[in-house]
Amino acid sequence: MDLIAAFRVFIRVAESGSFSAVARETTLSQPAISRQIAALEDHVGARLFHRTTRSLTLTDDGQDLLIHAKRVLDALAEAEQAVGHRRGRVAGQVRLSVPATWGRLQLAPRLGKLLAAYPDLSIDLLLNDAPADLVAEGIDLALRAGEITDGSLVARRISSVSRYVVASTAYLAAHGTPQTPQDLVAHQCLIFSRAVSPQVWHFTGPEGELEIAVGGRLRSDSGEAIREAVIDGYGIALLPDWYFRDEIKSGQVRLLLENWQNPPTPVYAIYPSRRHLSPRVRALLDFLIAEFGVNGVAHK
Repeated sequence: MDLIAAFRVFIRVAESGSFSAVARETTLSQPAISRQIAALEDHVGARLFHRTTRSLTLTDDGQDLLIHAKRVLDALAEAEQAVGHRRGRVAGQVRLSVPATWGRLQLAPRLGKLLAAYPDLSIDLLLNDAPADLVAEGIDLALRAGEITDGSLVARRISSVSRYVVASTAYLAAHGTPQTPQDLVAHQCLIFSRAVSPQVWHFTGPEGELEIAVGGRLRSDSGEAIREAVIDGYGIALLPDWYFRDEIKSGQVRLLLENWQNPPTPVYAIYPSRRHLSPRVRALLDFLIAEFGVNGVAHK
């Protein structure tokens, strides 16, 4: 059997979770794809997918093979590039996972520059505040804030993000403006549960280092939800200022406690552990570093 072709089909089925979806994007029929997966299972001597009428998921053996199959194809791509077959051309699809609000406000408006530079490159952009399972979801590259503890991943620090105490002018008019971090205890604070320290806010300022335990009636794992709650006047949040660039400019949202700083959170580009990156993933990683290095905000 053509093991390379089988690996390509296997990876796409694993990423899409569907034989029919792969059939639609290739010249193969759905029965042909099913036969190719069955032949691959016979070749490796293991069942690769759990099949039901409603879902198609990888078995443990399938998860293991997915990692190795990607390594094989990446090695092949690198070998082709080394001998000049691809002449260094960046091509193919990269599956990228990033935090939702950052992806919408910072990354999406600038992807056109990358796509214009590489006409044969395509991006599958996933916006999600929840940490992604890179192998199970077929993700090539992801951005995560905070320290990376998973030793199976390669992590490259590309920037850091600073957070600020923010509130709408409507909320402040109704409830008053906190003058010190300690004043936050008496306010409705909006809790972003995926932050590094959701309900203990850390500050450095005139009185040294402070840790303030905050509380409020609204908690969410969505940065978008917290952003909208701030704009609508529900409370005070600790978020990056670029969440509210237009609202701060218009005066609808204000930065508070500007003499106090919250420690920056590191931002990492992560990818499954492997010896080499494919040219397309390398091109995307270099783009992210060039555009968003230092503070996670696009350079002018």
